Amino acid sequence: MMRSMYSGVSGLRVHQSKMDVIGNNIANVNTVGFKGSKVTFQEVFSQTIKGAGSPPLI
Repeated sequence: MMRSMYSGVSGLRVHQSKMDVIGNNIANVNTVGFKGSKVTFQEVFSQTIKGAGSPPLI
């Protein structure tokens, strides 16, 4: 049961990361000198392997 929950949460985190990058790219499309970014499998896999931690403070 917990493994299926972990898979679901992992998928939601990846989707949220992709949506954040797309939103940032759209918001800054007219900014002079802005270089768009993208999410790669390597970045997502690296973040997944790091393990759980406390959320960043804003």
